[in-house]
Amino acid sequence: MHRYRSHTCNDLNRANVGETARISGWVHRKRDHGNLLFIDLRDHYGLTQVVMDSESPAFKLAESLRTESVITVTGKVVARSADTINPNLPTGEIELQAAEVEVQGAAQELPMPVFGDNEYPEEIRLKYRFLDLRRERLHKNIVLRSKVISSIRTRMVDQGFLEYQTPILTASSPEGARDFLVPSRIHPGKFYALPQAPQQFKQLLMVAGFDRYFQIAPCFRDEDARADRSPGEFYQLDFEMSFVTQEDVFAAIEPVLAGIFEEFSSKEISKPPFRRIPFRESMLKYGNDKPDLRNPILISDVTEVFRGSDFGIFAKAVDAGAVVRAIPAPGAGAHARSFFDKMNDWARAAGYAGLGYAIFKDGEVKGPIASKLDASRIAKLQELTGVKDGDGVFFACGKEADAAKLAGEARTRVGTDLDLIDQNRFEFCWIVDFPMYEYNEQDKKIDFSHNPFSMPQGGMEALLEKDPLDILAYQYDIVCNGIELSSGAIRNHRPDIMLKAFEIAGYSNDEVEEKFSGMLNAFRYGAPPHGGSAPGIDRMVMLIADEPNIREVILFPMNQQAQDLMMGAPGEVTPKQLRELNLRVVLPDPKK
Repeated sequence: MHRYRSHTCNDLNRANVGETARISGWVHRKRDHGNLLFIDLRDHYGLTQVVMDSESPAFKLAESLRTESVITVTGKVVARSADTINPNLPTGEIELQAAEVEVQGAAQELPMPVFGDNEYPEEIRLKYRFLDLRRERLHKNIVLRSKVISSIRTRMVDQGFLEYQTPILTASSPEGARDFLVPSRIHPGKFYALPQAPQQFKQLLMVAGFDRYFQIAPCFRDEDARADRSPGEFYQLDFEMSFVTQEDVFAAIEPVLAGIFEEFSSKEISKPPFRRIPFRESMLKYGNDKPDLRNPILISDVTEVFRGSDFGIFAKAVDAGAVVRAIPAPGAGAHARSFFDKMNDWARAAGYAGLGYAIFKDGEVKGPIASKLDASRIAKLQELTGVKDGDGVFFACGKEADAAKLAGEARTRVGTDLDLIDQNRFEFCWIVDFPMYEYNEQDKKIDFSHNPFSMPQGGMEALLEKDPLDILAYQYDIVCNGIELSSGAIRNHRPDIMLKAFEIAGYSNDEVEEKFSGMLNAFRYGAPPHGGSAPGIDRMVMLIADEPNIREVILFPMNQQAQDLMMGAPGEVTPKQLRELNLRVVLPDPKK
């Protein structure tokens, strides 16, 4: 028999009754019934109940064990009585009658228990992550993550993609988020950077003729944490394709995404082809560029309803260039007035001026705005929003971007409070037709709005003849349930078009040549049209596992302050290490 186990803790069943077996694992739970001691022994695969009576030579040793100690148990497999069978376990019809118990690793008193589903402070969970990972829910999440990645690899290879590894030590990027820098020992005063994404390398692979690339790529960005973003590092399904249009990219990745969600979730999933929603339409109807399509509420532009109306606050704002967005609240007319007042209080607490509202109830229109609108304006409002008797409607007024932001947040809150969001669906969509440029009010200049390396729709002709603010780009985001999984684009592979695109944004040719020389030089030796995207692995697994926070699907995440509490990173280094790197630490003045 094997030194540690003949079976895992999930293997034994009624067919093994009468056999001698050996299992090893962690003491998950102990139950002392006087003359009988029960131990639930757990390993990676499952649980087996071990039993021993007070006459057993192993009884005293087992009685003294703390939970989470690692032991090896040898004994006879016996059938449980009918009234003690556990139908929820594969091993629930048997138990192992212990003859020998060997302690492999004794556990000290635990800082947090593994058994049970109680929540514990983040600091404890992350400091003792190895214990946290033993807990059933988190353990399953990490196994799920591994299976998702394995399935992604198979699906990509089946579509003709090949996996290549790009460098981790690279050059600092002048665009995007903050880099993590790595000092060079043999080049004093110079630094490598960890890649924010393999963007330039994957494009260079296309120039090199590899045609279809993918990678489960680690990416590093010095960003603050959010519920759907881990500080420091994350992983993405990075892919790129040559000789493709935007629709070719969509057609390649949609079956992979839909297939992964179908394989690992029981929820209903939107079928390819996913909806394509132009950016401006998304901003109007949903208030943002990452809409949750499970929410049936659609925002409407009702600016003209209030232009010249007796509701002076909105009318004056509209005359000054503001817009008014309407957010329907289906069925909210049945709620008390306090529902509407609470929404207004919420908006003010979030830093907005407030939300106007109207209530359609019993053939009347009520609320502070209703009396200021005549019958024709009310009729127009109903026509534009689709609200009917029994509904409510909220209003957001302000500059276009501000009104969209408030309306989008209000749409989500109303949908949540009225229980309109279907929690048993995954709704995918593409946001397309992003504007190439935007006007920077602070610097009074034209800036890139999304990705400077995207191909403008219309190519060089559009750059030469169109108003920059009217130029659209071949840029797209894939969104699921209101969470952006990735951005992507058909790339600008023409040096002449790239230089002109940067010129419009205020960059000289010399600046572009200096900052992006590697890419430009490569394109001058024959570059194919190419494009791709990079859906986030962590976010996909978070959605599939139905977890509200991304750290629940990452093995060893950092805390909100980008600290690894378990390993003590970031930490100080020795003077010798600093000398080798020709570095000196200058700490900030605590008085400033």
